[in-house]
Amino acid sequence: MALSAGCEMQTIPLSNLALAFIPVIIVIMVIWHWQLDYKHSIYAVGRMLIQLLLIGYVLTYIFEADRAYIVITLLSLMLATASWIALRTITIPRKTLYWSAVYASLLGGFTVLVLTTQGVLSLHPWYSPSTVIPIAGMIFANCMNSISLSGERLEAEMKLGVPYEKAKKVALRAALIPITNMLLAVGLVSLPGMMTGQILSGVSPLIAVRYQIMVMCMIFGSSGISAAVFIYSIKRYLPTNSA
Repeated sequence: MALSAGCEMQTIPLSNLALAFIPVIIVIMVIWHWQLDYKHSIYAVGRMLIQLLLIGYVLTYIFEADRAYIVITLLSLMLATASWIALRTITIPRKTLYWSAVYASLLGGFTVLVLTTQGVLSLHPWYSPSTVIPIAGMIFANCMNSISLSGERLEAEMKLGVPYEKAKKVALRAALIPITNMLLAVGLVSLPGMMTGQILSGVSPLIAVRYQIMVMCMIFGSSGISAAVFIYSIKRYLPTNSA
């Protein structure tokens, strides 16, 4: 499919988009053949479709409305949802750790969001929906993953009798593995989503690189801060509380 002139991309026809599901179907068939839970994969793909279609309409409304209170409400919902999902892999009841996850996401995610949008990008207006919401999505998603990974690993280490001071280091290192791998591979193995999208839209690679550097820094910072804060904040809830 050829790119349109300027900095816009052509709309993908639905018939072409359907081709993207061929490898998805292949993977689900492999899962079924190996007698794994293929229904869960079908559910996940179906949920993805519904969620993305719905958010497409929601974002269209938000961008057109261009109101600060709507953006703030959506950001709050994103943060609350990410904090809840982050606790999925931890056996300690969610209601016990929920506010610790919210606190960690606020410190690690919201502060980085403010620094990025108001400092690096100097947005006008400050709540510009088309910029703030996608960036917040990237930040909160990575906070969610780092909290989930660090919490699961910390709990596992403590159950094995590892002292907290040692367990917290193992947990933080585990939480940072995905983003550290991204830092090492970016530009050599992969071109991340934002950079690829901008290049496909006709933006100069040199400009796209600047945005990608911003994204990698904000993801690494928000992930690390959120994980560290969460690790400290849940210490009293762990199975053993060795010093």
